[in-house]
Amino acid sequence: MSDREVESPHDRFAGSVGSVMAEQVVDTRGRPVRDLRISVTDRCNFRCTYCMPKEIFNRDYEFLARDLLLSFSEIERIARVFVELGVRKIRLTGGEPLLRRGIEDLVARLAAIEGVDDLTLTTNGALLARKARSLAEAGLDRVTVSLDSLDDATFQAMNDVGFPVSGVLEGIDAAAEAGLVPIKINMVVKRGVNEDSIVPMAEYFRGTGHIVRFIEFMDVGTTNGWRLDDVVPAAEVIRRIDEVFPLEAIPPNYPGEVARRFRYRDGAGEIGVIASVTQPFCGGCTRARISAEGMLYTCLFASKGTDLRSLVRDGVTDEELADVVSGVWQARSDRYSEIRSEATSGLVRVEMSYIGG
Repeated sequence: MSDREVESPHDRFAGSVGSVMAEQVVDTRGRPVRDLRISVTDRCNFRCTYCMPKEIFNRDYEFLARDLLLSFSEIERIARVFVELGVRKIRLTGGEPLLRRGIEDLVARLAAIEGVDDLTLTTNGALLARKARSLAEAGLDRVTVSLDSLDDATFQAMNDVGFPVSGVLEGIDAAAEAGLVPIKINMVVKRGVNEDSIVPMAEYFRGTGHIVRFIEFMDVGTTNGWRLDDVVPAAEVIRRIDEVFPLEAIPPNYPGEVARRFRYRDGAGEIGVIASVTQPFCGGCTRARISAEGMLYTCLFASKGTDLRSLVRDGVTDEELADVVSGVWQARSDRYSEIRSEATSGLVRVEMSYIGG
């Protein structure tokens, strides 16, 4: 059964926000809301050790029931409100978003919203080969694919379900063929696990037009056993690559871009590093996050959120919904990565699989 077939009366628009709502909404640090990340499911077909370790996310783990998930119409409505408040980029996440049945329908709905300049999706790539063409036809602009090593043994140990590298590479090729470019490949680097894959990853994607982004292992949630000793600093990543393929820093594409960009001096493309631990970028963060059940979070490391699903299903107007969102964002003062220390070590944080990375 599709989402369209199970819509409730609350799925329909309760009102119109109008073409211009208010001045750009900014938080207590002057940061506007520009990027909206929407988790469409808390389920995933991988059990990556740094995200959904099997010890926790096993057969006994209770994932969200379908009726607790936002419907596609509810997601569309919330997205429209955020666009009126200044959002220009929407990213679909999970869990694994391609597990959500009818995801192409949601893509088409969001692609039709005037003001969305960039509609993207982050995936582990396992289902991408079969879905890339339909996603592109629905209006998706591009994809980001998670791939933590090109070495099969290392990658399978990290995804912990025995999925091969070849399956992800097949998905990347299919996405490129479908025009979902430029493709970004995210590699989470963990000390003693896959740091030897840094240079091979850079080498493999050099000259392809794809952009590898090396991500410091982060303390998202509380189940991944994070330790500072496990972090490979971005500076080390850059040094390792630069020793083999000389690099030079280049400016960000837009204000608030989280990845620091470097290009190969020989013109073979670029890479990025996301250094949330060693070089925090809280001051330029413009991201809001919606969980699969409609909780609004203003930080990846948040411990609590605001329930938008209940508001939508209780029949609030779009103006009332916008007022709530504006109020939450205007009160925002998050800067977890800047203050990460013993003072934050005991905080209960939302899991990455729930909030979307």
